Amino acid sequence: MLWFRNLIFYRFTPEPGFTPEHLEEALSQHPFRPCGSQELSSLGWSRPVKEMDDMLVFASQGFMLINLLQEERILPASVVKDTLADKVDSIEAEESRKVYRKEKLQLKDEVVLDLLPRSFTRRKGLHALVMPQQGWIAVDATSHKRAEELLNALREALGSLKVELPLTHLSADKVMTGWLTGEALPQGWALSDECELRDPMAEGAKISIKGQELLSEEIQAHLEAGMLAKRLAVDWQQQVELVLHEDLSLHRLRLTEEFRDQIDADTPDDVMAAYDADIARMGLEFTRLLPEILTAMGGEAPRGN
Repeated sequence: MLWFRNLIFYRFTPEPGFTPEHLEEALSQHPFRPCGSQELSSLGWSRPVKEMDDMLVFASQGFMLINLLQEERILPASVVKDTLADKVDSIEAEESRKVYRKEKLQLKDEVVLDLLPRSFTRRKGLHALVMPQQGWIAVDATSHKRAEELLNALREALGSLKVELPLTHLSADKVMTGWLTGEALPQGWALSDECELRDPMAEGAKISIKGQELLSEEIQAHLEAGMLAKRLAVDWQQQVELVLHEDLSLHRLRLTEEFRDQIDADTPDDVMAAYDADIARMGLEFTRLLPEILTAMGGEAPRGN
């Protein structure tokens, strides 16, 4: 089943006439190509599911799945260092002279250029779900840096891209801390068994808790001492388990067994039809989940001009 494992989400204001066809045309101008012999990496758009032919956008019920593919050459620093050392030793022995820093830097560049064509490569994809009707872009990334890589590539393809991280009236760490001290969670939400607490007054002071009752006296003592919840595992609507972070990123998204069994029973046998259903379902679930997260944080706050 197609389902994002992590989620960083942005408010998205599409340009007039934004359609799957328009997006397909834009991405097709920046397709993925393997690394050249002297390239360290390459980046471009690729098919979002392997069963698709050459289409770069999989659209279902207004939701659009895209995939940014990156290829990197694997050239360990230790290999470069050892090869360079051998080359320096050879020059010093054959020419009876010392090789100094400036020349070593030049030799290092030559070593890298020589090794690159023989190095292995690895590829990693980065998916995003574009939801223009609802005004969201959701990226399956664990860090904002990775998510921004996709947004920058999308901005380059489209010419412009109006996206911004949502702002909320309340900070997520204080809201999550409140939940741990007994404040009511939103309807349909429940605490799980994992959290991370940090002391805002002592840099690096943190406690990771897993597999424990989060309302225990021990945890309450840490909170009373001034520690704040920086990430918290929760259950949403008995359908999705996730870890909510203080920056509103969602990690380790996982469908509950009951919900997955229900979905599997309704999944079409045809592969492409199953993907179509997965994308639509994922988009609909995100459309419900994201506003609930923002509401729990006091709602979206207006941005200053």
